[in-house]
Amino acid sequence: MMKKPALLFCLFFSCLIISCNAQTESPFNGGFEQLQKGKPVNWINFNSGEGSWYLIRLDSTVAHSGKYSVSLTKGKSAMSFGAVTFRIPKIFDGDTVRLEGYVKTKAVKNGYAGLWLRIDGRTKVLELDNMNEHGITGDQDWIKCSIKVPYNKEEATNITGGGIMVGEGQAWVDDLKLYIDDKPVEQAKLFQRKLSVAERDTVFKYGSKINAISVTPVNTKYLSLLGQLWGFLKYHHPAVAKGDYNWDAELFRVMPAVIAAKNDAEASAAFEKWMDKLGVPPVCNDCTPIEKISNIKLKPDYGALFTNKVFKPSLTAKLKYILANRNTGPNIYISFAQGVGNPIFIAENTYAQLPVVDAGYRMLSLYRYWNIIKYFFPNRHLIGENWVNALDRNIAIFAQAGNSTDYALAVLKLSSSIHEGHAFFANERGELERYKGTNSPPFQAKFIEGKLLVTGYYKDTLNVKQNFKVGDVITKINGVSVAELIEKYRPLSIASNDESMLRDMPREYLLRSPNKVFEFEVQGTGAVRSVNIEGMDYRQSYNGIIDNNYGKEGYYLRKDGIGYVYPAKYKNEDLFTIKQLFKNSKGIIVDMRCYPSAFMPFTFGNFIKGMPSPFVKFSTTSASYPGLFTYKPAIENGALAADSYKGKVVVIVNQDAQSQAEYTTIAFQSSPNVTVIGSRTAGADGNISNFPLPGALGSTISGIGVYYPDGTETQRVGVKIDVPVKPTIKGIREGRDELLEKAVAILNDQH
Repeated sequence: MMKKPALLFCLFFSCLIISCNAQTESPFNGGFEQLQKGKPVNWINFNSGEGSWYLIRLDSTVAHSGKYSVSLTKGKSAMSFGAVTFRIPKIFDGDTVRLEGYVKTKAVKNGYAGLWLRIDGRTKVLELDNMNEHGITGDQDWIKCSIKVPYNKEEATNITGGGIMVGEGQAWVDDLKLYIDDKPVEQAKLFQRKLSVAERDTVFKYGSKINAISVTPVNTKYLSLLGQLWGFLKYHHPAVAKGDYNWDAELFRVMPAVIAAKNDAEASAAFEKWMDKLGVPPVCNDCTPIEKISNIKLKPDYGALFTNKVFKPSLTAKLKYILANRNTGPNIYISFAQGVGNPIFIAENTYAQLPVVDAGYRMLSLYRYWNIIKYFFPNRHLIGENWVNALDRNIAIFAQAGNSTDYALAVLKLSSSIHEGHAFFANERGELERYKGTNSPPFQAKFIEGKLLVTGYYKDTLNVKQNFKVGDVITKINGVSVAELIEKYRPLSIASNDESMLRDMPREYLLRSPNKVFEFEVQGTGAVRSVNIEGMDYRQSYNGIIDNNYGKEGYYLRKDGIGYVYPAKYKNEDLFTIKQLFKNSKGIIVDMRCYPSAFMPFTFGNFIKGMPSPFVKFSTTSASYPGLFTYKPAIENGALAADSYKGKVVVIVNQDAQSQAEYTTIAFQSSPNVTVIGSRTAGADGNISNFPLPGALGSTISGIGVYYPDGTETQRVGVKIDVPVKPTIKGIREGRDELLEKAVAILNDQH
């Protein structure tokens, strides 16, 4: 995680581009009155279950005018914002773009609500305004908002925007209007920019013409090499980088010959003929040999490209030449976030218009994902599997995924296999939602000491509380043991480690069903019993848990003289008051079992660290040497200040501490006064990069590597723990917070 402005920009860009489908020729529909299958025409990011970081719904009870508005409400995900989105993939003859609309808010805090507007170019974001400096907070009736950005018609490819909500509460947007140079977008003239060769190549727009692939051991070998070669040329050959070819389309042109190859000679000939059409790259005078590069964290891995026995020597020699004279300029398929360094995959096509994702497009999906991990994932060395083996294994899986659900599950399993807690999965068409079901029991359950325990209630009824006591152990769900269910859903779980996998599995799989009634086998302090209970819409659980601690204040001074800070509710503007309130405290507890609502490393972090020193360093790659990750200089926090806190600080963490929570903990624990207690954190840090996949799917990765100053890994392993502490079944049944108790004991022991 970098500085807050860069982080907000990066996350905002990454998470919204993931599901952008092309707008049709119908009017803008900024009032959300034109519906298709219950959703506003030309608008996306509506709540379809999977990836629903915020609940985004059509609302017929609140409207500025007409029948409908759109509401945005925060869910329980760690993601800190949600947005309803339009995307217009057209180029207009104009110099400015303006978005106007009305916004209404209810109890919006730790963030804001408003509009957002972004102009995309082929390889980067050209302009962005998301009202982060002048958003709407609190309780407000309909307020008219207007944002305006410059428009470069020579570089622009898309106009994207809509309504946004950051933080907690609820917001509504309605009556949005888009203007090009003060003309309604419906009346604006299009600009006929000269299209590149890649843009003009639309032969395969509605299908690859490869409807099925009969997988054999022989063509699996050749298809694996094709995927590796296709990705290598995509990111290394100057002709592809410039956009002289539609590289997705070129894959479909060569794939039939590769599939039909009967032996190595035929396959190699097909590969070489295809590659030769790109021409010979000019000699590169600025391609630095890897031996002369310093601060290397991770070297490129070219799989079997240079070692396989299929390629003829002439083909291998040409590949070595391309590597030595690779593209070092811009690449239409990859750029990097300014000031951060994580990759931006803005030019990748979603192919949302495909009625069916045929076998060719499924191979494209696999190859795109595989090569992004190969060249742009800073943690590929931590996957735990030879990545070429993963490609070989998935060829048959993707080829045989005969329907949209099987295809979505294949992509999800691939995402799961990289063991990356930031590999969020987007599924706009809702196949995974239907697979899981929308019903959930009206209670919360968590894994404690390896057992699935009831820990809270979503619905306050006697029937629930009488049948399920806090601390009850669930042993079976719908006749299947919990242990069996864990192994069933492990391959579908997005997580960096087992702790975060078990954190999410109850909500994502174990306590989800298409059926309304759940059958549980439960054991409390007595005998095992069977209980049937009717489920509720699982999305209602996002409203919070009854009798829980989600209502914690951001900070307060306990009766025992210990200061307490809950980062999910903390605001940096509170720091002045905190300094005065905690001045003579016994110590401070920072309860990081949450996602911070404010960026704290250089604010609160400086308060509890009275001497500057490095606390973190990053690694990034580049378009000029894909797959090579180098360390960047370490970043410092801490400040020499008279009012810095001199007492002891205890930071509590567990599997709920992920991403920014982990980064913040790393920043805090660089102070000698800080002790970190708890259990393994989620092990997923680094700014998020997104990429779309054919058929309106998408995924994300951590785009930069995050390490302690000495190079110690944080991915998968989480932050360093000074005092291990875990909750117990006994403690849950007694209503105790054993981690908080330990933090208090540590601070009391020093007095």
